[in-house]
Amino acid sequence: MKKITFIGAGSLDFTKDLARDILTFDAFRDAELMLMDIDPKRLEYAVKGVQKVVDAGGYPAAVKSTMDRRKALEGADGVLITILQGGVEVWRSDIEIPQKYHVDICVGDTRGPSGIFRFLRTAPVMLDIIRDCEDVCPDAIVLNYTNPMAMLVSYLQSMSDMRITGLCHSVQETAAMLARWIGAEDKKIEYTCAGINHQAFYLEFKADGRDAYPDLRRAVERPEIAGEEQVRIEMFRKLGYFNTESSGHNSEYVAWFRKRPDLIEKYCTHGTGWNPGAHGFILDKYLGREDTWEAEYTEWLEHGTVDLKKGHEYASNIFNAVFGDHTPFFFNGNLKNHGYITNIKQDVCVEVPSVATEAGIVPIRQITLPEHLAVMVNNSAMIEDLAVKAAIEGDPDKVFHAILFDPLTSAVCSMEEIRQMVQEMFDKNAEYLGYFKSLKINAS
Repeated sequence: MKKITFIGAGSLDFTKDLARDILTFDAFRDAELMLMDIDPKRLEYAVKGVQKVVDAGGYPAAVKSTMDRRKALEGADGVLITILQGGVEVWRSDIEIPQKYHVDICVGDTRGPSGIFRFLRTAPVMLDIIRDCEDVCPDAIVLNYTNPMAMLVSYLQSMSDMRITGLCHSVQETAAMLARWIGAEDKKIEYTCAGINHQAFYLEFKADGRDAYPDLRRAVERPEIAGEEQVRIEMFRKLGYFNTESSGHNSEYVAWFRKRPDLIEKYCTHGTGWNPGAHGFILDKYLGREDTWEAEYTEWLEHGTVDLKKGHEYASNIFNAVFGDHTPFFFNGNLKNHGYITNIKQDVCVEVPSVATEAGIVPIRQITLPEHLAVMVNNSAMIEDLAVKAAIEGDPDKVFHAILFDPLTSAVCSMEEIRQMVQEMFDKNAEYLGYFKSLKINAS
């Protein structure tokens, strides 16, 4: 019997879906699924949700729970991390403080001022989790779904020799979207995708062995598609390669779409895709469910059906490859760059084609990005790397300097305005940043 531990099991839908995926593998039908969360109510619901999946499939798996993290991790073969550090009041400040300085944020979970402070809050908690893993399950493979993905993975891989990678569903879900756009859903899709998390590009995209980019260029001219992903399609037209993350996310990472009201109106307001780019998009969704999640989940528990078909997340396939039946699994993983992308700074976290086997997770090829993409990706990667070093060294000036060079922030703010904004964010996050040497920026 294999033991798989969920840290942050209160991410209810994610937990039940990942559990469903895991149970589709014969090697894990009788697994011990250990759920852990710091919120007793959400943990109770998580147990009920996963048990409903187990019962629907008739699996001999055991669903257990605890609020004791070390107990949850003890002897685990695989660990899934899906935590959110800090309540909604501090999280909303990630959006609201930058807005005062005209830095308009849509999601704020990946990079820029919002993503960096989410990282700084989350880093010490993640490190505590990994230290527990080192003590009680040192041979486990740890898969992190918590954002900001690249910074957290880079930080943890800098601080530990545990087998750790980060996962995101943007690569496979965007590939499925592109296949739909060109009418190739039933064809064999192949691609080479590389960059950093939320800013990777399909360097090749094929359908049934044929280059599908000409089909995609024609497809994005159709009005129903052109209006679906306005930011990404504009970037595709100008850069020549399609990006992995939604328009709303992408609009935050570059300087071209959110620095003026007219640009926000043109590119970030009327799209028909999942996340066109509205201000505070994810915050609004989160706040909207604060008072409804319990009723919604109870309704599903009492009357909802369970689809036992495996979803598109990578985690279960990776676990199966490493400690299940050992079928190799190819995917895009987040790893420190040790020559995997030749023209991106070494040691930053990159998202590259990888394979999971019994031996672990390794990249499968060396990639050189087109030069113009390397300029953009390198800038983002180096900003993230500076923020990671800030956390390791407890240096507030490095945080300031990282945000100083953020494309959107620098497009709308002066240097002094950025300093004031970052200091205000330090002050708001003070209770989470006790590991810093100081919470005052020296630059004046």
